[in-house]
Amino acid sequence: MAPSSNIMNQTVRYRLSLAPSSTRNDQLIPPSLPVVSILTLISFFFFLAVSEWVADKVLRAGLIGQIIVGLIYGVPIGNILALEWQETFLALGYIGLIIIIFEGGLTIRLDLLWQNLFLSTSAALLGVLTPIALTFALFYAGFGYGPLEAFIVGTALCSTSIGTTFVVINSASSKHDFAQTRVGTVLISAAILDDVCGLVLVSVISQLRDIENANLGWVIGRPILASGLMAILTPLAAKFVLGPLFRLPAVETRFFRKFGHVANMALIVLVLCAFLAIAAYAGASVLFGAFLAGTVVSSLPSKQHVHPDEPSDTIDLDDDAKQKRPTFGDTFARYIQDAQRFILQPCFFASIGFSIPFIELWTGEVIWKGIVFTIMMVLGKLVVGLVIPLWDLIANKKPDPSEKALSTPPAKRNWAPAAFLGTAMVARGEIGLLIIQIGLNETPYLSRKAFVIAVWAIVLNTVIGPVSVGTLLNRFGSAVAEDQRWGIQAKNAGGEVNRKPEVVSEGTGTVAP
Repeated sequence: MAPSSNIMNQTVRYRLSLAPSSTRNDQLIPPSLPVVSILTLISFFFFLAVSEWVADKVLRAGLIGQIIVGLIYGVPIGNILALEWQETFLALGYIGLIIIIFEGGLTIRLDLLWQNLFLSTSAALLGVLTPIALTFALFYAGFGYGPLEAFIVGTALCSTSIGTTFVVINSASSKHDFAQTRVGTVLISAAILDDVCGLVLVSVISQLRDIENANLGWVIGRPILASGLMAILTPLAAKFVLGPLFRLPAVETRFFRKFGHVANMALIVLVLCAFLAIAAYAGASVLFGAFLAGTVVSSLPSKQHVHPDEPSDTIDLDDDAKQKRPTFGDTFARYIQDAQRFILQPCFFASIGFSIPFIELWTGEVIWKGIVFTIMMVLGKLVVGLVIPLWDLIANKKPDPSEKALSTPPAKRNWAPAAFLGTAMVARGEIGLLIIQIGLNETPYLSRKAFVIAVWAIVLNTVIGPVSVGTLLNRFGSAVAEDQRWGIQAKNAGGEVNRKPEVVSEGTGTVAP
């Protein structure tokens, strides 16, 4: 079984170990629920909605409230929900995570993705290696833990919560779509690459218990090879196979324009399921597969309307079909987005709360070590933002004539995009918790105390990251979105990116869009 397909099983087993034992029977489920169960479920979803609203108003990060509700209703504190319901919401939450990442691939600017691939790779490597190095320095040299123990903890803290990243940038502002900015594209790409690196390291961790018999070359190479081949073959297949096939009159006109949303929905489900299966059985991350599925659907031609003078003898279309064929984004927004926004996404963040061993966090030694480790791990991801001023420094060696009118030095202009990139990479979330659980349950090297210290850092980073991003974008969101180099980039008819022109206001020296 592929390493990525074991993650859900590991999480379920971990949560089962936290919960009190319960008897199960083979009787059929009755057609109705007791009124107490009904009221409990209603209150759970009600408080998920209310907590998101309150946390968004207070902390600028609604997901924090949903994690807290998961803590209260789950095993860590109240254990209010039956274990069967917690397992159900875990599964729904994982589906929600997959859909969140699929939406990220569907909405990302593919032109910016390819143009900034080297920069994204550099950011991802910096975001992986720095936390691991800092963990070795603190755990091995400072706290006196063993090297394998430090490696497992560092692996968990080198991850980035992809789901949290997408949710934060999508909900940060109603005025700007930060997923369409250059820095947003770099952020998404770096987070995805972090997930691929995390999968490789998880594969190594899962083999540590049988390290003498494990074929580490294949263990490490399989997810790298699978992810690399998928990343290379997917755009080629989309451009030279799926694209031309989609443009065939028999496909586009007779099927997609005739059936509209139904045809789009069928294709979305088919492509997503296919990529999930390929990624899982090949040894790559299913989350990486979900992202690639979104990019494939996004790359397909999706014209919003038919020209009135287009020949209509191919098929007898009704008036609505002649005027407009819905895009894949329209279909996603109409049929999937509400279920994701109000059911699956809250279940996903609540399931993070289900996984936090809350009671074990509150001992003196664990608290101070956890806080110190948290600070180092925040710094370990904030340094990722340095790639932006460094990139500008290299680019400024070849001056851009369009920037001669700008009186503000690059170092002062790019601090907001750099801070956005660094803070958005801080949250570890579900990926960090899953990795540390595998290290605890699958290897004999991770002690319970080191596990709890790592959980402290994961939880606090998952809180600090979204709150910092929300606060930053609330005050300086326009500066990020309208930045000439790192903001929203105009695209000409040929598909090439043009930098957004900026004008310096006379008398103030400020940059205006």
